[in-house]
Parts: sequence; structure tokens; C-alpha cells
Amino acid sequence: MILDLIASRNYAEESEVRAMPMVLRIERVDPPSRTALLEAAAASAVAVCLDPRADVDGEWHEAVRAWVAGRIRKVSRRARGVQWDAVQELPGVTVTVDGASVRSLLPVLVSETPREVAKLQISGSDLPADEPGPVPEGARLLYVNPRVEMSAGKLAAQVGHASMLLAPHLSAVELKAWAELDYRCAVRTPSVAEWDSLIHRGDVVAVRDAGFTEVEPGTTTVLAV
Repeated sequence: MILDLIASRNYAEESEVRAMPMVLRIERVDPPSRTALLEAAAASAVAVCLDPRADVDGEWHEAVRAWVAGRIRKVSRRARGVQWDAVQELPGVTVTVDGASVRSLLPVLVSETPREVAKLQISGSDLPADEPGPVPEGARLLYVNPRVEMSAGKLAAQVGHASMLLAPHLSAVELKAWAELDYRCAVRTPSVAEWDSLIHRGDVVAVRDAGFTEVEPGTTTVLAV
């Protein structure tokens, strides 16, 4: 049901705006690497949608269904220390990759964002570029547009969109194998030439941004292979 809604993307006009809060753990001392944080974000976002609690008879189903039926908005915020501890009590899924942690929360009406989340800052979530290692076996590849500059917070939402949009294209066997790897993703930035080649392939899923923040409307931000 949830995958069908994601696949169709024929969303209705929304009378109320809903969003998935994504909380990025960025401590002052020893902050995570940018790539690992993005990979954790991608995995945690799709994990919420594919969690058994989001199934038709699950306690999360209506919240996820109502959100996916509209625009799949995500809002990234940063947390540290007791702030991070507080959001662990809210419904959601935390994924940690190479020491970088992200908790994607159950989507809510923006007007009803939990106070523990609403007080967290959206800005200040950027991190320096790093050199990722080899792609882990079984990881799903997400390619970032090399022509577009985005903060880590913005990009966390974009790779979360990509992992979600990719899921309906996978078979039941592939989804099961991916779940066993905690929805492991590998986020990479190709060269401009590589990007231009990828975007014309028939086996990629493209994320096109609505343009509310940082990028122009219709910008392709991420490709999922």
C-alpha cells in the first residue's frame, strides 16, 4: 500500500501540510563525516516507510499513508547531547552508519511538530566534504548532482527522497535483502560527465526538488540506481 502510493506519486492537493522530521546528530566535538550522515539519512527515511508498523494494520499506517499521499516533504534539523536523547523517545527509526546517526520520525502535520523537534535548529547542519571509501556490498547507490551546492541538511532530505522513490522499483526479494542490510545506501558525487551520462539511463530514479529551499524548482538533485 505505502509502496504503491510512493510509486504512483499522483498526490492530491493538500489541505494540511505534512512533513517527516529528520534529526541529524551533529555534536560539537567529533562531528560525523558528511557522507556517513547522508547515508544514515537515506536509510532511516525509507526504513520508516517499510517498517512493519507502517503496514495496513500497523500503528503508523495512517500517518505514513496521509503523508505519502501528498508531497513527501522532509525537514532536517540538527541535535546534540540531551536534544538527541529526547528525540529517541518519539516514534521513528534511527540508523547509524560509521558513527553518524540520523533519526527519521513519523510524519506529522507541520502545525503539530513535537516541541522536542520544533526547538531544534534547521540551519548550521553543514559539514565539510570528505572522501568516501569503497561502496559496501549490497548498498544502493545514490548519486548527488555535482552541479548543485546543497547543505548537508538539505541533501539529507534529498537522499531520503531518493531511497523512498527507489523502493517501489525493487522486487520483494531485493527489498528483503536490502532490509537485512538496514537499507544500506552509498551516497556518491560523480563527475559532471558521469552525471550527464547517468541522468539519461533508463534504470535510474530521479529526485526533482520543488524548489522551496536552496535550489531552483525542478532541479534534479539525486539519482538512485
